[in-house]
Amino acid sequence: MKIAITGATGQLGSIVIEKLLLQTEANNIVALVRNPANATHLTAQNIEVREFDYDRPETLVPALSGIDKLLLISANEVGRRTPQHKAVIDAAKVAGVPYLAYTSLLRADTSPLGLAQEHRETEKLIQDSGLRYTFLRNNWYSENYLAGVAHTIEIGTLFGAAQDGRISSASRIDYAEAAAKVLTSTGHDNQTYELAGSQSFSLSELATLIGQAASKTINYQNLSAEEYTQGLTQAGLPAGLVEVIVDADIQTIQGAMYSDSQDLEQLIGRKTTNIQDAIKAAL
Repeated sequence: MKIAITGATGQLGSIVIEKLLLQTEANNIVALVRNPANATHLTAQNIEVREFDYDRPETLVPALSGIDKLLLISANEVGRRTPQHKAVIDAAKVAGVPYLAYTSLLRADTSPLGLAQEHRETEKLIQDSGLRYTFLRNNWYSENYLAGVAHTIEIGTLFGAAQDGRISSASRIDYAEAAAKVLTSTGHDNQTYELAGSQSFSLSELATLIGQAASKTINYQNLSAEEYTQGLTQAGLPAGLVEVIVDADIQTIQGAMYSDSQDLEQLIGRKTTNIQDAIKAAL
């Protein structure tokens, strides 16, 4: 059984491989990476590394030769994902890969998030491909909300635009563990899993929890979409990323980040990492 992981040196892909190594032998894993020179740590673990560049279709089919299961971790170039994913799906068909798991977005078929459209398009391409598949519809990562936690503590304020909308995030470790479970077990063909955290929180509650971890009062300041956009832009974030962050918060108000689905904890056999532990890890 050969299991291939795209983006194997990325933040999610690298953890998926860690979790796979707990379930299967290293020689069953194939790391698909844009630059093999950045994956020598995987080679050292007896994991086969193959060049795999979405933008160089000639690398795709050879890299998928002999693969039994493929995990397509969604590409990170928003606006270019659909054609990149299509290239991978087409290559999988040519190479004879029978099964593909795809990291999609929570409720991708109905989500109001701007990011959802490319996930919808990719899911349709996979369904039309004839491949057996599993859709791993991941909600937001807890890490997304904690990337600037040190700065938040320093200034004593958490900024956002989500009002009191609730967020059912989970850690990358949780999502990676679910992917590894699906790739190493049966019964997942043509299934869609809505993956979200076991608990939910508002940004105001998150500010309080950060304060407790830091032994300091942290306040949540809710901004308008325009104010939040301006603040993130002034902080130096790229325009595309600012748009994604602000859109996520605005749609959180309408419930886009909340889910009571237990699919994730059922797949991993435990409650997901709570936000308090995620804060401690971030610190």
